[in-house]
Amino acid sequence: MTPAQTQQQLITDLQSRGLRLVDESAGAPSRRGGAGPSDHKALTIDGRTFMVPVHTGGVAASPYVADAPSGDGGAALRRDGVAVATISFPKPPRFYQQQTADGTPYWKIAQLHGSDVLATTVLQTCIRYGRRETSCQFCAIGESLAHGRTINRKTPEQLAEVARAAVALDGVRHMVMTTGTPNFTDRGAALLVDSARAVKAAVPTLPIQAQCEPPDDPAWFARLRDAGVDSLGMHLEAVTPAVRARIMPGKAEVSVEQYLDAFAAAVRVFGRGQVSTYILAGLGDTRDAILAMCETLVGLGVYPFVVPFVPISGTPLEAHPAPEPAFMRELLAPLGRLLVDAGLRSRDIKAGCGKCGACSSLAAYETDAAPAARAA
Repeated sequence: MTPAQTQQQLITDLQSRGLRLVDESAGAPSRRGGAGPSDHKALTIDGRTFMVPVHTGGVAASPYVADAPSGDGGAALRRDGVAVATISFPKPPRFYQQQTADGTPYWKIAQLHGSDVLATTVLQTCIRYGRRETSCQFCAIGESLAHGRTINRKTPEQLAEVARAAVALDGVRHMVMTTGTPNFTDRGAALLVDSARAVKAAVPTLPIQAQCEPPDDPAWFARLRDAGVDSLGMHLEAVTPAVRARIMPGKAEVSVEQYLDAFAAAVRVFGRGQVSTYILAGLGDTRDAILAMCETLVGLGVYPFVVPFVPISGTPLEAHPAPEPAFMRELLAPLGRLLVDAGLRSRDIKAGCGKCGACSSLAAYETDAAPAARAA
């Protein structure tokens, strides 16, 4: 295998099987429960940072173990006791040591994701979350709030203050703003407009991705762009009606067709490749169903960020198995070729989860896709 293929396989395996840690305190702190990526830890292999499950139930059976870091920060990654790579862990961010004037720690307002992404859930509550018949079964948005690890509403002023510090102290390069769904009209877009405007006023050069459900009025897309949002995420999570109805019964009331209409309208505002969607592989959608949806999305100019489902503590799906590595490889390899052929690469996204790429090995398949695509 080429070095790129070796990295593809290793990261894909790790993200499905998880990683056991000799030293759980290594690197930036990990979280149990709460909005994602949760139950993960960031690690770096060959200069690329990925999120790998470390607290999920299946991790105990993983063949992968990370040794405690040595004095230079490197650690051996072992599979069945045999060293297969040297890894390192991003250091705890310095902005975590700061707090607002009212005593709120910065880490309760925004978190470091990967190695250089600032992420926040602007509103930590959701109209769907409180009832089993409407809640997304994978979602833990309320867990971190219930355990005092965040605050419910992050004000625009707080977000601007933390963003300024994260850029100055830790070299953060882009920011993700997501939100619980507060209503059935703008679905959080208004909160994101106010938040983005404040952050851009404080740090004009910081690219921002906003994430919400499709708002009722497509005029919100232009309002988000005018407030300083550079890219937009609207997340399908699952792609077939039966899986959507079972896994996310409330959110499934916004049909796939409505999402596709919203994607088309958003691409007209943000541009091709600057609108993305999260798809969680392993919830029941087949490989062919996911790839068919990805072809449709790419045709619209939308980047489909396909990630392996990771069961999160405190959710109804906490015991649900992660997808097998072979399933992910068979999905991501053709998707990588599709993205390269369409000219939609993660590296060209201005901000957000797809650009970060840490929660999936998809970007590694984009890197190796061009030769395979030409050979085909």
